[in-house]
Amino acid sequence: MAPTIAVPSVQNHRSPAKVAQEEVLRRRNEELERELKRSLEREEKMKTELQKTWQRLRVAEDAEERLCSQLGELEAEAMDQARDYRQRLVTLMEQLSVAQKVIESGSVQMV
Repeated sequence: MAPTIAVPSVQNHRSPAKVAQEEVLRRRNEELERELKRSLEREEKMKTELQKTWQRLRVAEDAEERLCSQLGELEAEAMDQARDYRQRLVTLMEQLSVAQKVIESGSVQMV
């Protein structure tokens, strides 16, 4: 067999300062990973909330369109009723005028 020489590994001989620094970095990395996870969870929650809000907005817009349509129909119906009422009023006024003339002509003949 050939003679061998043991070479000390660099990894096995880390200085205490380097070990402490690695531990700090490892903890910081874990902390950042937890923050990232929480941030992603918040983002997903906000997306869900946004989708719900968007759906409620769409429902409200649809309802507004239906109400506007119904209001337009009611306004048209009200205008028709107002025209009919006015026409009926004019007719009654004409009938009253004719009746008053008949009464007045009858009163004149009686005198």
